[in-house]
Amino acid sequence: MTIKATFLGAVATLALGAGGALADPALIYDLGGKFDKSFNEAAHNGAEKWKAETGGSYNEIELQSEAQREQALRRFAEAGNNPIIMTGFAFGSALGEVAPDYPDTKFAIIDMVVDSPNVRSVVFNEHEGSYLVGMMAAMASESGTVGFIGGMDIPLIRKFACGYAQGVKAVNPDATVVQNMTGTTPAAWNDPVKGGELTKAQISQGADVVYAAAGGTGVGVLSAAADEGILSIGVDSNQNYLHPGKVLTSMMKRVDNAVYEAMSQGADLETGFNVMGIANGGIGYALDEYNAELVSAEMQAAVDDAAAKIASGEIAVHDYMSDNACPVQ
Repeated sequence: MTIKATFLGAVATLALGAGGALADPALIYDLGGKFDKSFNEAAHNGAEKWKAETGGSYNEIELQSEAQREQALRRFAEAGNNPIIMTGFAFGSALGEVAPDYPDTKFAIIDMVVDSPNVRSVVFNEHEGSYLVGMMAAMASESGTVGFIGGMDIPLIRKFACGYAQGVKAVNPDATVVQNMTGTTPAAWNDPVKGGELTKAQISQGADVVYAAAGGTGVGVLSAAADEGILSIGVDSNQNYLHPGKVLTSMMKRVDNAVYEAMSQGADLETGFNVMGIANGGIGYALDEYNAELVSAEMQAAVDDAAAKIASGEIAVHDYMSDNACPVQ
């Protein structure tokens, strides 16, 4: 059942009157909508997989404004939903306020750490996957210049950019990496027009492969790249299908797995700090029929070898968020 913001209060009241929501899980999407073809949609896919496999049901809401974060958390908690899962770092403050008020409710937050005994904090090693697609960008580039377009300018997205640059430089130390962020407010996640403009600007600087880590804005990046005849790299979800033969690969951030696992554990959700990376299947890259002709056997072998070395610790990819600095640009 989809719950829109305007009906959330009424549904919560009905659920309470009927004795609670029978511990159905709830999923709150970040701004940009559940069908952003990226981060939120990956979360939705995980929830739908759980629903299909179990026959269970869950409640969900697509936020329309920042002000709704705490309201949505409290409404779902009052309705008896358990666990309550939210996508995005921006829920951190609201969850820090709400979680202590509902000690018997389990919460899961993706991309942020909230220190509370009833919260599961899931973070990803995005820098590892970005390193792999950076290698692929450098191997596919003919100009020696590749691009990165981020969404909101925050340390998390700088983490993607830094990992990408490290992967590029590992293949071609002389390569140029052009970087732009879309904006400094949450609107930066859902501005495909601006994404397209930034892509064309990077092409004018010589970029022939562009990696987008920008939520819904990235859809505009991939579209502009295809129109202009260069390659793009998708993010979070597998976006290869959006422009077959034009998307080199997608950096897979398995938000779907995080949501599926949280829903599967239900009210018995294991709380605490949870890291998903290459070593445990939380991060990877997409290879399918839509990009098979773009990824040579040599390219795949090199990237798979690097992935194995990252998993074993032989290759250490610097995490921008450890010191807010990047060793390469």
